[in-house]
Amino acid sequence: MKNNLEFTIFTPQKQIKIGEVKEVIVETIEGSLAILPKHISMIAYLKPTVTQFVNLNGEKKNIFTSTGTLKVKENNVYIICDSAEYPENIDLKRAKEAKERAEKRLRESKDKIDVKRAEMALFRAVSRIKAKQI
Repeated sequence: MKNNLEFTIFTPQKQIKIGEVKEVIVETIEGSLAILPKHISMIAYLKPTVTQFVNLNGEKKNIFTSTGTLKVKENNVYIICDSAEYPENIDLKRAKEAKERAEKRLRESKDKIDVKRAEMALFRAVSRIKAKQI
């Protein structure tokens, strides 16, 4: 185990225990980050994105993760986020509709909407679409 990471994702609805992996690649608010075994302990804020991990067979896998927090400690990687979905569970039609709604809201007068909320909805939708299409 000391040459691998233990990766788990927590959402309000479920726990996704990925298990042992060789690497986790995430998108923090400060940029992209690759986590390898023996990584320094840390906490970071995550953007909605396609989180990637490399399984023990060397295959790169994807999972959509929304806004949340990353914690790395003693070869354990935890993501605590609003939602997480494997690409096969993403409804592409629904994600595209959410993207269109968010873009429409952002085109409206900025004083009539919550811009940050609309931007986050757009980021989530785009990330879900990207996860499904990779």
